[in-house]
Amino acid sequence: MKSFFFDFVIATAGVLVLVQPLPAQESQPEKPKQFIYVLRFVPRLYADANWTAEDKNVLQRHFARFQDAIKAGQLILAGRTSESGDKTFGIAIFQAKDEAAARKFMEEDPAVAGGLMTAELHPFTVALEHKNP
Repeated sequence: MKSFFFDFVIATAGVLVLVQPLPAQESQPEKPKQFIYVLRFVPRLYADANWTAEDKNVLQRHFARFQDAIKAGQLILAGRTSESGDKTFGIAIFQAKDEAAARKFMEEDPAVAGGLMTAELHPFTVALEHKNP
């Protein structure tokens, strides 16, 4: 009986060792990747006089979406140049799990989906970042 109990304990311990992952083998959650998209107005919107009320509403939804993405921790930075006409462009630096998710985020931007802006997606890495206090 004593031999059976000893063999059972050894066998159980062996199974547990095989079943439990080693710390080095545990899968770490994949870190989100960073992307940037460059936004440019469509030529019709180079002149301020050409903006319609609907264009302005779409732009407000674009900005509100960016605010939500900042709060959610997805958007790292967004902004635009101070130039006018065809020289102006904007950027959005953000995180996504992969390129497909990044492309979806970009294409669902109200300014892009609404035809106000064109967008170009690129993989990106923030090398240095100033942390706000």
